[in-house]
Amino acid sequence: MQRGIYIVANDRVADNAIALLSSLRRHDPNVPIVLIPFDQRYQGVAERLQRYQVSLFPDLAFLEAFTQKIGEIFPKDFLALPNKMRKLAGWFGPLDDFLYIDTDILFFGPVTETLAYLEQADFICCDYHFKGRGIQDIFSQRVIDDGIFTPEALQDVFNSGLWGSKKGAISLEQMYDLLQDCAQHREYFDFSSGTTDQPIINYLVLKAIPRRLNIAKANPSEPGSWGGSPHFEQRDRRLYDGDRPLRYLHWAGTPMRPGGPYRTLWEYYRYLDDPDARSVETPPIRKSWRQRLSAMLRKAR
Repeated sequence: MQRGIYIVANDRVADNAIALLSSLRRHDPNVPIVLIPFDQRYQGVAERLQRYQVSLFPDLAFLEAFTQKIGEIFPKDFLALPNKMRKLAGWFGPLDDFLYIDTDILFFGPVTETLAYLEQADFICCDYHFKGRGIQDIFSQRVIDDGIFTPEALQDVFNSGLWGSKKGAISLEQMYDLLQDCAQHREYFDFSSGTTDQPIINYLVLKAIPRRLNIAKANPSEPGSWGGSPHFEQRDRRLYDGDRPLRYLHWAGTPMRPGGPYRTLWEYYRYLDDPDARSVETPPIRKSWRQRLSAMLRKAR
């Protein structure tokens, strides 16, 4: 059995990917890590991540066909960034047990310890979305009114930046059927904050995978992980919530720019294996028109 990690990236997020991989390899030098290209602009990041023994998703033809199928299922105005759905390809890739990790994350311990929770369930996550934001950024009130999920199931909602599952826990035919359901019921989802994959993947998991485990529920001492929490303390290149070491930090919409929260820690991991890159100025990234419009709408509220 092969147990490992998937990331989705392109050249635009190469710096974040390097910081994440640097933090992962500090504790787990040998765990398999597979890059799923976000789009066609991935050759640069793939080359730069070779130093971290990252392999490329082996079936790019499947990935392209999968992306095309999703484009056929959903109306063009349904998903803000359709390629974010490529993370779903993890269920059909080379890893038997896998953890998916967004690139705006740093890990502070052996990721194999998190993967080990898959011995208890077919799907895992580790966050407090259910406790803080509830169904916000995932479902609308309509799913409650129509009884689409039980109240107990809705307690299993999760942030889609870090989660794990098993190859084949959802079949490809089953996934396409569930995606068709999603496409026919836009009213079930909360896209108001600009999310794309998070509402859809929650629908898939709650419908198709009954054996679920949230580490934050299973482990009473599990600390938080959100980069917008200001109270974490840095010691020995990791963060602590009081005396509890964080498993990981996820910026999750929190600015990662210079001067932003925990930026110095991100810079440590970004330049740990590449100190000369500090002298290279990174050009600013222009936001897409969808991102600019979303920001304007949020300010107008």
